[in-house]
Amino acid sequence: MAARKIIAVTGATGAQGGGLARAILSDPAGTFAVRVLTRKVASERAEALSRQGAEIVFADADREATLERAFAGAFGVFCLTNFWEHFSPEREACQARAMARAARTAGVRHAIWSTLEDTRQYVPLDDERMPTLMGRYKVPHFDAKGEANQAFVDAGVPTTFLLTSFYWDNFITFGMEPRRGPGGVLALTLPLGDAKLPSIAAEDIGRCAYSIFKNGEAFLNRSVGIAGEHLTGLEMAARLGEALGEEVRYDAVSPEAYRALGFPGAAELGNMFQFKRDFQDVYCGARSVEFSRSLNPCLQTFERWLCANRRRIPLG
Repeated sequence: MAARKIIAVTGATGAQGGGLARAILSDPAGTFAVRVLTRKVASERAEALSRQGAEIVFADADREATLERAFAGAFGVFCLTNFWEHFSPEREACQARAMARAARTAGVRHAIWSTLEDTRQYVPLDDERMPTLMGRYKVPHFDAKGEANQAFVDAGVPTTFLLTSFYWDNFITFGMEPRRGPGGVLALTLPLGDAKLPSIAAEDIGRCAYSIFKNGEAFLNRSVGIAGEHLTGLEMAARLGEALGEEVRYDAVSPEAYRALGFPGAAELGNMFQFKRDFQDVYCGARSVEFSRSLNPCLQTFERWLCANRRRIPLG
């Protein structure tokens, strides 16, 4: 029996990478093996994946030599950076460049880089429609990822640039769940106006990524975007209300008001949602639901995701 091709997965103990790891492990064909890259090899999540058959390897995205060792012998690598861990776009860019170089050194035949748009291509730094952040960004965690695309091109690594979407799991783990107002009514607060937001279950990002690896050459050196649905804030609030069994209002605040909320990352997210609102055609157009379903026939709708996860949404 031929040896299985190894896919090395960064972020495998998190949302996107975890979905990919589980997709590989649950594939009855067993064509691929998964190598989990983590700084915490003894963590509960790493050990759970190990019990399911994953190889667990230490790697630190800030230490390129560890990436080189972890990528060695891998057919494919899934590359991901987490801005919200440190709030530094410069660190994200450094990590991406290190991953690209390590993939080149290891002779990787297919990389997937989980990326986003560089919003400065649409809103220049001198454009006053939204504030410039950190001196050189409009939406730092978008811009740094989009800028880092070039690192994979320069390294000559065969790469698929995967444009991801807002994931519904943010309603569970990221503090974006509906909040109760003074009258006790739940409200979903987003600065989107009536624009549609491409969104997806985090697990489905991993499943789509696995399909891209399995289809190989068809997606090399291409940008592809994925989404489970395109929904307005009003539509999301209505479906949340149906799932939770109580009214959820849509509070369509302005981006200025959202930026002024003052929580860590409020300015970043206010700019992000403003970009998605103001450039709805561009943002939605890059993320086809039909294409995503062709990759993953089990692609979840928001309604289906809520049915499985509604009890996990924290409500005050």
